[in-house]
Amino acid sequence: MEERKSKILSEIDRDREELEELSRKIHDDPELGFEEFHALSYISDVLKKHGYRVEQGYGGLETSFRAEKEGSKPGPTVAFLAEYDALKGVGHGCGHNLIATCSTGAFLGLASVMEDLPGKVCIIGTPAEEGGAGKVKLLKNGAFDDVDFALMMHPSSGGSNLVGRGGRAACSVKVHFTGKGAHSSVPKNGINALSAVIHVFQQIDLMRPTFDPQDNINGIISNGGSAANVIPASADCEFCIRADTMKRIEGLIDVIKLCVRNAEQLTGAKADISWGEISAERYPNRPMCQAFKDNMEILGIEMKWPDPKAQYGSSDIGNVSIKIPAIHDYLSITDDKTIQAHTKEYADAAKSEEAQEICLKGAKGLAMTGYDILSSDEFQAEIRRFHEQQIPDFYKKKKS
Repeated sequence: MEERKSKILSEIDRDREELEELSRKIHDDPELGFEEFHALSYISDVLKKHGYRVEQGYGGLETSFRAEKEGSKPGPTVAFLAEYDALKGVGHGCGHNLIATCSTGAFLGLASVMEDLPGKVCIIGTPAEEGGAGKVKLLKNGAFDDVDFALMMHPSSGGSNLVGRGGRAACSVKVHFTGKGAHSSVPKNGINALSAVIHVFQQIDLMRPTFDPQDNINGIISNGGSAANVIPASADCEFCIRADTMKRIEGLIDVIKLCVRNAEQLTGAKADISWGEISAERYPNRPMCQAFKDNMEILGIEMKWPDPKAQYGSSDIGNVSIKIPAIHDYLSITDDKTIQAHTKEYADAAKSEEAQEICLKGAKGLAMTGYDILSSDEFQAEIRRFHEQQIPDFYKKKKS
């Protein structure tokens, strides 16, 4: 192993105790998207202790941050991305305490050898991945304009260690119906907003056979009234939609709009519909993934390429991967295949000793991969060539 890579590993090993403590603190104090003030403070304290200036509120988001270390001369910028928001009612059921800690450790590791490297390494805190599309907002605000390569690790389960795993585009859609309240003994005197919501669900279910294989619309009724003997004057529903591309997401939003209009006509209720930022499909950079895979094998973890036919979830890292070469690879924190993400069982697993060990190995693998990038002009060129060929022309035209 190269001397500088050995130094990276030694630095992360020296920081083990405070990194594990950081992971536990974030885990035990779960905060929802855009409300991660304690997590921001915990991470900032670690970085400041190591002598780094932390810019909080980076990119126009109150709970984002950035810290950086310059190299020996000008060159490209490698960014490690940290997530630290939790799930409502579940806590860190996606292991974001591990993501934040992994990226923090990777930054400290690579920063320890920057005096021998060109360019810059930074860590960027990206709030509200769970439905808030924090990275999309940061992109729009220019937070990634000087970043050339983006790296992060995501925990998985069931012994699934994957590189190059893609992800579908996703978006959240909310619908509010306004009707007219009435006593349930005389329903004709009212306009039932809940009936309108139910009609939307029924229409979507009727249209499912026409969807593409990767399409998915999943919804909940978030407000259906307050009493069974009252005709609801208002009702609300929310949908999570996924598809192969952002373009297809726009088509599925049109499907929901059509169902809402039909429900208005059928029931007489009036609707307001809104949707959030679209998290794009993901374009993992294969040369960077291969480098991470090779580095993790040095650390004793064998990683595999994913099944191209499998259906996967979504993340706002997809939007980053369109703009710049990026990786978002997966390390399993438990061999138990019954433990799935977004559950309390997974939140429990994210605090285990096994999870902390995997987190530190991930930090080492990311830092070593960042070193591979900054130390080789040829590797940088290979990464950029792949990215240029990989991204569809539609997005290139959109960016220009």
